[in-house]
Amino acid sequence: MSDTVRITLQPLGHEFTVERDTPLQDVLFTYGVEFPCGGNAICEGCKVKVLSGELEVTPEQENILSRKDVAEGWRLACRCRAEHDLTLELAQWDAKILTDDSKFEFVPRQGLGIAIDLGTTTIAAQLLDLATGNVLAVETALNEQARYGADVMSRISFAVMEKGQNALEETIRLQLGGMVSKLIGSAGVDGELVQDVVIVGNTVMHHLFCGFDVTPLSQYPFESPRGDLHRITARELDWIAIPNATARFLPCMGSFVGSDVLAGILATGIHRSDALVGLIDLGTNGEIVLGTRDRLLYCSTAAGPAFEGSCISMGMRATTGAIAQVKAEDGSFKCRVLGNTAPKGICGSGLVDAIAVGLSAHRIRDDGKILNSNGSLSLCPPVELSQADIRELQVAKAAIAAGVRILLKDLGATMEDVGRVHLAGAFGNYIDRSNAHRIGLLPVPPERVQPAGNTALLGAKLSLFSAGPTPLSGIQRIAEHVALNLDEQFQDIFIGEMSFSPYAP
Repeated sequence: MSDTVRITLQPLGHEFTVERDTPLQDVLFTYGVEFPCGGNAICEGCKVKVLSGELEVTPEQENILSRKDVAEGWRLACRCRAEHDLTLELAQWDAKILTDDSKFEFVPRQGLGIAIDLGTTTIAAQLLDLATGNVLAVETALNEQARYGADVMSRISFAVMEKGQNALEETIRLQLGGMVSKLIGSAGVDGELVQDVVIVGNTVMHHLFCGFDVTPLSQYPFESPRGDLHRITARELDWIAIPNATARFLPCMGSFVGSDVLAGILATGIHRSDALVGLIDLGTNGEIVLGTRDRLLYCSTAAGPAFEGSCISMGMRATTGAIAQVKAEDGSFKCRVLGNTAPKGICGSGLVDAIAVGLSAHRIRDDGKILNSNGSLSLCPPVELSQADIRELQVAKAAIAAGVRILLKDLGATMEDVGRVHLAGAFGNYIDRSNAHRIGLLPVPPERVQPAGNTALLGAKLSLFSAGPTPLSGIQRIAEHVALNLDEQFQDIFIGEMSFSPYAP
């Protein structure tokens, strides 16, 4: 018997060979299989369908999969090993990862630089000519740490409970090193000219790249003493394509608010504003900043998973097969599906649209109750929303809205005082602002909300042109973290924001 087995992936048409008994989790992530629960067999995010060959049905899979799923050949990849030649059915990725092509002012310097936005889900990197500001090459990828868990809490759990921090660190350092090499190769430049790499990301990504223990982030008060600017040489990282470079991971702001938000403040310039303005990033974690040039308040909320689909019954990322937009047409739902293919699930922008349309069509009450006998909202078969899905979004949107309310309260301001809100990230770039306002996700009127793109990457690029800490330290000096859980009014405000009732200022 051969020591290797052949795996064929359909409809991608990819074929490769692996060692017999290789866990599928180790090889399928690259091809679009997600592992939202970190491979703990408590979700169905990693389902694959066996077209030929055989995969064992373990007791853990029987607890999660229906009899119908098992009979049709569905298995949980996180609990299977490649024992025989296999043909598996997968859905192909077609996800756009947001980069940045903004024009900005800068002071030229010699050499090349690399800016990296290290997100929990996605990574975007750009190579720049520091003399002209021109982007010479772009690389994007899914964060390969996701095979150990889709969100920051599952990765913290893997790092602490399963002693997996070293694996997480090695995974991301190796992946970023590979992306750096591709940037140099694509641009056809001499890697020795790269002197500076700036990386931004949330606090957990900061710790898991820099090699800092994430244990303090797993327990109250969820603070870590290791959030400062960290420098590490390319030689230490074994990034041989840029041997003379030093990587700077910009400092975190505090708790779960990382340098991606600090970079976002720098990119939008809200720290220089005379008027009250804000920045909201609806990523895996929801971060909010409000204030002026004299004082900035910021907080984080556990809201992102609902918007990215990981806790919605038929939720998925914005990839092929995802319902991304929902409108009302002749008394029914009209859905736009990414990739112009059959719908398989719904992503964050589609979820917001669906609930807003459902409210307007009186299919959902303001308290979130679905108004039909079976308690579900059919969008485009087989995709539907359950009552539990509506509740998940209510909790997520209430957390964001309550965070905005509390920051305004602490600033002694009201919603009417807010002149502009920058909405950062991919979700913020594609969301329908009117629908977000209708469901109460964005309490600020839609005309005051401005999609800002990938502010984290833009802020990282701006930092390439300033080797010193001056701009960042100026922001940190006026910025203050607000712990929402310590505010005595948070619970009441949060509960009040659970309703989908139209906003009053």
